[in-house]
Amino acid sequence: MTSHSVCDHSIIGLVTKPSSRIERRKAELRQEIIDTAFACFAEKGYHSTGIADIAGELGIGHGTFYRYFENKRDIIDHVIDDLAARIIESLGTDNAPDAADSLEEYRAQVDRIGDALNRIFLEDQRVAQLLLFQATGIDAELTMRLYGLLDTADSLTAGYLEHGVERGYLREDLDTANTARAVTGMLLAAVLHGIRTPDVKQVDDLSHAIRHLLIDGVRKH
Repeated sequence: MTSHSVCDHSIIGLVTKPSSRIERRKAELRQEIIDTAFACFAEKGYHSTGIADIAGELGIGHGTFYRYFENKRDIIDHVIDDLAARIIESLGTDNAPDAADSLEEYRAQVDRIGDALNRIFLEDQRVAQLLLFQATGIDAELTMRLYGLLDTADSLTAGYLEHGVERGYLREDLDTANTARAVTGMLLAAVLHGIRTPDVKQVDDLSHAIRHLLIDGVRKH
């Protein structure tokens, strides 16, 4: 829990900006609950984790938890929202689908995105374990939501390929929709290999092989 100085409780502090400090602390605690729930789900499994486990890790009461989330099923949605936001954030600005205007820019873009996804999925393997192995076994609604994330990944990848075709640095006859699905499949396989055999060199070699296919397999000759 965050400690407060004497100044935090002064009359001036309460008068000038009481709500901003309170709202900021609420947002911080809400994020702490999400982060702790993620850690508990990843370590113990969703079904074996109780609200008491999450609250106990944070040193808060059940009542505090329920002021932010309805139940355990509610928080897993927010955990996945948080993970999805991290992935989408890695695809912004210079890594957006329409950011590259040449093969060299596309090559650099692929490297940046590959590095970002490796950080998200392989540096903390709990992310992949939660999304690929645990979340799909909770209920049909959540499984369908994860299928939706898969569809989003396919659409985003197709956007990169379509932009490359339009700009003329990728093959004109490229089947962008099915190539995008193939790319998603390669990425998922790479994540699974990284979980099973967390050897840095093997992971790096596989990552570079995929990047090679993403460039030389689709570029215009």
